[in-house]
Amino acid sequence: MRWQKREAAASAIKELAARYGMDALSASILARRGVTSPEDILYFLEEDPRYLHNPFLFEGMEDAVDRILLARDEGEKVLVFGDRDADGVTSTVIAVEGLRELGIETSWRVPAANEHYGLSVAAVDDFAAAGGTLIVTVDCGISNHTEVLHAAELGIDVIILDHHLLKADEPPEAVAVVDPKLEDSGYPFRDLAGCGVAYKLVSALKLARTGIYKQQVALLNVRPVNDAYLIEAVRLSNLVETGRIRETIVPGMVDLSRTRLVPFLQDRQIFVWDGETQKKLLAKALGKGAEVQCYDVAPDVAELIPSAKGASLLRLKELSKVGRYRDEGFEEIDVFESIFVSFALKKASWFGDDDLSLLELAALGTIADLMPLRNENRILVKRGLAALNQRPRAGIAELLEKLGLSGKLVGATEAAWQITPVINAAGRMGSAKTAVELFLGEDGSARAASAESLIAMNQDRRRLGAESWETVYPLARESLPLYGEKLVIVGHEGVHRGITGVIASKVTNVFSVPAVVAAFLEDGTVVGSVRSARGFDVSSFLEASAELFIDYGGHDAAAGFSLKSADWPEFLRRAAAYSEAIELSSDEEVVEIDAELPHDYLKADLPRFVARFEPFGEDNGPLVFLARNVPIAAADIVGKREANHLKLLLDFGQAKWPALWWSAAEKLERDFSVKDRIDLVFKVTVNRYAGQEQPQLEIIDARRSEPEAVGAARPGASDADATPAGS
Repeated sequence: MRWQKREAAASAIKELAARYGMDALSASILARRGVTSPEDILYFLEEDPRYLHNPFLFEGMEDAVDRILLARDEGEKVLVFGDRDADGVTSTVIAVEGLRELGIETSWRVPAANEHYGLSVAAVDDFAAAGGTLIVTVDCGISNHTEVLHAAELGIDVIILDHHLLKADEPPEAVAVVDPKLEDSGYPFRDLAGCGVAYKLVSALKLARTGIYKQQVALLNVRPVNDAYLIEAVRLSNLVETGRIRETIVPGMVDLSRTRLVPFLQDRQIFVWDGETQKKLLAKALGKGAEVQCYDVAPDVAELIPSAKGASLLRLKELSKVGRYRDEGFEEIDVFESIFVSFALKKASWFGDDDLSLLELAALGTIADLMPLRNENRILVKRGLAALNQRPRAGIAELLEKLGLSGKLVGATEAAWQITPVINAAGRMGSAKTAVELFLGEDGSARAASAESLIAMNQDRRRLGAESWETVYPLARESLPLYGEKLVIVGHEGVHRGITGVIASKVTNVFSVPAVVAAFLEDGTVVGSVRSARGFDVSSFLEASAELFIDYGGHDAAAGFSLKSADWPEFLRRAAAYSEAIELSSDEEVVEIDAELPHDYLKADLPRFVARFEPFGEDNGPLVFLARNVPIAAADIVGKREANHLKLLLDFGQAKWPALWWSAAEKLERDFSVKDRIDLVFKVTVNRYAGQEQPQLEIIDARRSEPEAVGAARPGASDADATPAGS
């Protein structure tokens, strides 16, 4: 295992620390992780939902909202169609609750048993027979061209809410398509999960119930500049900026009608801050005969945001956090826009208790679908988990109780390992509806029964996984040389279709190459999962056989497909040809170090420091630290079934820390002994045992310290890069 500490320029660290008021160690960690742009920094330092992107940045969102509002007004029946996995389940529940909140008669459906992924013709036909007229797909739909066309032929409109890649030249001809991965989506963040997209729709519907929806607004501000006046204005639609203008006016030099202001402000409601002052400045700039009808919004804002009462825009600029996350200047008009948007969101009751309930689901779906925990995903997950820990919503509360997690702190790691696999198990075992019923059920006892069913399904899934692994492992080993030791492909009737992804992931871990695991079904089709390893591009691999597939899709690192069993041999032939050009990155395990810590940094408050970088997950792994010359105070070999783990007590001078090293028992007395000093790379975790929680170090790798280094170094010494001034 190779230890590697990323490069980080001292000047960049100092600049981050100074600009954002953070300590040098935090700045060094963010710099090493490439988190240096103002927008990236924002989502690590802030958690206010106010910083979430406006849902109306999606080009298709207004069309989707208008069609749903029409369905409400006309008393139509609406179907939400989702996927079978945890992301699809949470997406379905979010959309159903959002539509029912509007008073819309809403039913739902997810694939059952061996039904294929995505909207089906059968689902469309059944909904048409029930008198339905609008389908909303969630976490699917972007590849359902045939099904959307069939729905149109039956008089049913379709709205697509998806987050998967578009494989065709054009999306299906739906009423609205909302997908952050569309090139022309208009949305600034492409990595929302399906549940994140569903949450954005519900947020947009909430705004649509207020007077601000579709209102054409202009914010106007005038300020003196030398012997002239600078007039700035911003146009907003659904709180999205659609244009801005700056005009420098010298009094008496130009008529108002000849400026760009008139067409820019025409037919818009104009808001100003401190109306009396603004009217006086406008009169000086344009002459007393020029009248601009405007409304002073400052008193209204002060009622909802007390800190704004009596404050000028300049004063609000000093108080605002937004400015420091702007690369460009943050002027009075920008302050005005920021405070106005905050006011409008508060007035629309965004981010209330109902939002928190939905964010719990969005957090679980985002974690389960392995979405990057960057940008606004960090706020969605952080706020969702905080709500889950404070007061879990119906369905989640029952699941936590059955899992023995009630009253315990649930972080992203616990959610990923203990909660989302149970939700996923329902779809894997052919009964995703049980998970949907858990979260939508109104009866507590029924929800408890659903939770028990999910846990039982997860146990069955584990059993099937163990049985399937016995079948897959020898086949995988035989497959490896067929594809140049760069790919494994296994297809077998003994593999359950619901666990192909789990088994494929295990194959990649064991053989350190990309893997395809497929199940042969009784209906003559093959359903498979692909998992990446060592930089392998899953999307390109599947595209090479695209015409063979009934359907396929997924993400860059994980995907799925289905095809007719008769086409399986041709798929294998193409995969073999493709494998000749595969270039995998080195399989040497590299551990990336975030910071080297002096011994006196290992204090009781270290877990609180680490928690600032939560949530950890995809694209934001747990912090990894390096410490040198650490004495081993005690050592034990532990393990429930087999005593093969190593438990150490490490002496950092001011504090002694328990440390656990998995599957490392053989290293004791072979690589080092008690009273030796070691260099180690580690994570800071929590040991939860018998109802108690204790911080501990989880060792990733360690080695005996070099004798000359031990003799030369004093406890707590470290390179300059890790001192408070330079870390």
